[in-house]
Amino acid sequence: MAGDGAHRFCRRRVNETASESGTVGIVDPERIEPGPDQESVWDYPRPPRVEETTRHLKVVFNGVVIAETERGKRVLETSHPPVYYFPPEDVQMTHLREARGSSWCEWKGRASYYDVVVDGREARRSAWTYHEPREGYRSIQDFVAFYPGAMDGCYVDGERVRAQPGGFYGGWITDDVVGPFKGSPGTAGW
Repeated sequence: MAGDGAHRFCRRRVNETASESGTVGIVDPERIEPGPDQESVWDYPRPPRVEETTRHLKVVFNGVVIAETERGKRVLETSHPPVYYFPPEDVQMTHLREARGSSWCEWKGRASYYDVVVDGREARRSAWTYHEPREGYRSIQDFVAFYPGAMDGCYVDGERVRAQPGGFYGGWITDDVVGPFKGSPGTAGW
């Protein structure tokens, strides 16, 4: 899995275009060919697909395992690393506090957010759920996803994941997934 392409997930091709303020780089995706036992996010579908997974998923915050399951779901969407969702019964919901505000996904519907709080330490809006997902995504209703960059550690089968670039998306990057990944500057149009 940690083959030649495993850590080259940010390779990009930049086209230069002129603007009134000077030259601006526009990033076009340059698909990285997956190696053995890897998948490319450019082979994921749009609209996204929900899959069940029996992989061992774990989230740690402030020294406490707040979520752990082998009954998760993963959402796969073109240009995004997988987002993992935990069944609520496998989440220590006492550490989640409903947060203000919401966001809208054109596919899944309205997302509601949670602050994660453990022993006085707080990560605001670091987890989310869909209480009333749209048709086709009802299997993740009330499941909880976590931003890996806001947690002390998120793991897939014991491998510590890397956070998807940018502050909005919550994908989990492991050695078995290659990009490039949406979220870095210049990728909004992907």
